[in-house]
Amino acid sequence: MAPVLGFLLLLGLCGDTVSEGPLTSTDRSVGLKFEFPPVKYETEESYEAGPINILFQIVHVFLHLVQPNPFPEDILRKVIQKKFDLSKDYEKIIYYEIGIIICAVLGLLFIILMPLVGLIFCSCRCCNKCGGEMHQRQKKNGNFLRKYFAVSLLVICLLISIGIIYGFVANQHMRTHIGKTWKLSESNFKDLRTFLNTTPEQIDYIAEQYTTTKERVFSDLDNIKVLLGSRIYQQLKPKLIPMLDDAMAIGEELKTLRESLVQANLNLMDTKQSLTQLGHNLSDVRRGLEQTLSDSTCHADPVQTTCNDIRSSLGLVNVSINPDQLPSLEEHINNLTAVLRTNLTALAHQGYNYLYTIPERVQNETVNIIADVKRALNSIGSNIETASQGFPIRDRLSYFSSYLKKAEDYIHRYLRVLEEYDLYRWLGCLVACCLLTLIATFYSLGLLCGTYGYDQSASPTGRGFISNTGGVFLMVGVGFSFFFCWLLMTLVVLSFVLGANMEKLVCEPYQSKKLFQVLDTPYLLKEDWKYYLSGMIFDNSDIQITFEQVYSDCKENKSIYATLKLEHAYNITDQVNITKYTGDIYSSFENMNISIKNVMKVDEEGRRNLRAFHSLELDKVDYAAIMAETAKPPTQVNLLTFADNLDAKASNLTPGNLKNSLRSHAETLRRIHDVQVVLLQRLLSAVYQCMQELQQKTTGLGVRMQNILFFVNDTQNFVTNLITAVVHEERRKYVTTILSYFEQYLQWVKHSVTEQIAACKPVATALDSVVNIFLCGYVIDPLNLFWFGIGKATVLLLPALIFAVKLAKYYRRMDSEDVYEDGKVDK
Repeated sequence: MAPVLGFLLLLGLCGDTVSEGPLTSTDRSVGLKFEFPPVKYETEESYEAGPINILFQIVHVFLHLVQPNPFPEDILRKVIQKKFDLSKDYEKIIYYEIGIIICAVLGLLFIILMPLVGLIFCSCRCCNKCGGEMHQRQKKNGNFLRKYFAVSLLVICLLISIGIIYGFVANQHMRTHIGKTWKLSESNFKDLRTFLNTTPEQIDYIAEQYTTTKERVFSDLDNIKVLLGSRIYQQLKPKLIPMLDDAMAIGEELKTLRESLVQANLNLMDTKQSLTQLGHNLSDVRRGLEQTLSDSTCHADPVQTTCNDIRSSLGLVNVSINPDQLPSLEEHINNLTAVLRTNLTALAHQGYNYLYTIPERVQNETVNIIADVKRALNSIGSNIETASQGFPIRDRLSYFSSYLKKAEDYIHRYLRVLEEYDLYRWLGCLVACCLLTLIATFYSLGLLCGTYGYDQSASPTGRGFISNTGGVFLMVGVGFSFFFCWLLMTLVVLSFVLGANMEKLVCEPYQSKKLFQVLDTPYLLKEDWKYYLSGMIFDNSDIQITFEQVYSDCKENKSIYATLKLEHAYNITDQVNITKYTGDIYSSFENMNISIKNVMKVDEEGRRNLRAFHSLELDKVDYAAIMAETAKPPTQVNLLTFADNLDAKASNLTPGNLKNSLRSHAETLRRIHDVQVVLLQRLLSAVYQCMQELQQKTTGLGVRMQNILFFVNDTQNFVTNLITAVVHEERRKYVTTILSYFEQYLQWVKHSVTEQIAACKPVATALDSVVNIFLCGYVIDPLNLFWFGIGKATVLLLPALIFAVKLAKYYRRMDSEDVYEDGKVDK
């Protein structure tokens, strides 16, 4: 009960709780699994800008070049402590802001000088100076200069267009994402409400999980027959089952082996008989051939040579297998038949029956102990349920919910104002982009018309309308450049100073956590407190709780207990000591006494049978010799081939008795082959296969029998001498398993409090949404991209108008021109 009370006390300290995702037991082997009701948050943890992020990174690189100085932590600390004196510390500010100041000063010079230069340029042009005179002097490199000015202006217009595109994209990106701010705030507030509302369910769930634990213990108690009895069985099983299984298997193998021996012996007898008969028949053929070859015709040439050839090959007409090399298996069959009279299967079933009765004995001897343990468990469960229902945590949660509602109304009210004013900002930035687009359009039209309408053969005073229009467009672009560039640069400078400083002073240090490190400076926020957060929570500022650590822990979704180090107020470890709750249960199981007697007994007759089989020595039969003999062909020569040779030699003889006798003997050999040799080949193949199977079946069979005999003796000794120790050990393991459910439950409570309960991820996500996503992602990044693009385009207006003025002289129709007469130039 104490862990639950302690957990509820922790909820009171934290004010709100939440858990995200399932939590399984730390010891999975016992099979318990605790999971909080699933909690899902809507707000994304990170913000991805998409393809435009590449442009943002370019601006970040530029800002790093402009402002490479590290974050001014000392200055910020002085500002927070209200010790900052501008008259004394202005040099530090100037040193830090020097890059931004230089850029801003250059922008101000641009703002001041461009209207002044434009006014002077306009006045000068009106006085027919500064290129205002409509007269073009002929130059040898005039064509080159015209092309150079046109290409230069074209390149600058392209660069200006890129800057304008940056401006349009940034402006629309900010507009689009500020429109998403309402949804972002709704998502964060919904997550925070979820953060609060799931706590009552989790409180109830913590108490309910004791019921789950208790039910699992009840289940194991009711299944003691399987759990404890089977464990004892599993200890005896490695000693008994291999021998029993092997005995059962050998019993079946012996029956199969006898059948194989009988079949092999029959095949051997048939083979020996066939070989003997074949030998007699071949002897008759040889004698007949010898008598035929004794004919007088064989003594005269050339028949004598043929007869001598046949006579020399008669020794091959004989069997190639000695029947005496094929032994009888009758003795082995008779011995095996005697061994099979012993029932090995009955011996195996005797051992099986012993093993199967162990669980029943265990169950019958533990009925009273199990009833006592169940009563103790029900008593503990009642105390936990009473404690969890009596804690008024829901009243605290309603207070925080009302505070959250006020904050939500406040933010939504100002979001509407933000969206309204963002429309004006969007329109103003859109006008600035359109002005630059208009100027770039005039330059582009001037280049297009001037290039297309320019006629190199035409005189300056005779240029066409299109070419002249191109020059006018260029000058209109120059006029608009002078008129609007200072306004555009004013917008650029203001947005640059604001955006660059926000990026360097807020966004970058927030992402690198340097802002938190500044806030974590000892004695910064309050002179009497070393660590501000620990002073607020525990009224003890020496406990090291930092903003950076709290933020990082919340980002990792750690619990409030671990994040705020609440073990200094309440030590959960002391409350989850299992010995406080399991002492009585352990004592009850100590009184358990399980007696197992009359273990399997293998009598002397069974041992004699095993030894009798071992003496058969079936694996020592020379199977290889028999297979080698039966692998030979039945005859020393192929009778069909020999008969064909006889026919061939007889065909060369003159008609007569000799020729007819040879052909008759050849037919006799063919009949012997078809009737006897073919059958004998099948018998030899059958004998070979039988011997091969017998060799495989008997290989190692004697060793297996010897092992069985050894296992019988060893198992009997094991059961007799060690059964008591096995029972005590398995009882200890069973009790440990039962108690491990409680330990797991208490450890889960501890783990939930220290790691899962009140996981503060929504708080870190809300802070990231405000600073990292809304301020930096939705506002500062597109603002910086806007001034970067518009500023680049505005600065490029200066070289663009210079080239435009120079180029317009080559496109516009002049009032006068240089005239060449007799090598002299007249105007």
